[in-house]
Amino acid sequence: MKNETFTIEGDYIELMALLKAIGVAETGGHAKFIVDEGEVIRNGEVEFRRRAKLVKGDQLEIAGRKISLR
Repeated sequence: MKNETFTIEGDYIELMALLKAIGVAETGGHAKFIVDEGEVIRNGEVEFRRRAKLVKGDQLEIAGRKISLR
């Protein structure tokens, strides 16, 4: 699994925006599909909320990538 960091500009980033920003999702519809299929693990638990507000310190696992938010 590839470890990465992503720096949040501001207090938070919505999950779907992050998926597009890191290149996991090509479109908003693709991002919705990824979340709905339970492919996002946030801090050890599956995250089904498309607009979940991700904050600094969150750990995500998506498509074989481990992402730390800072």
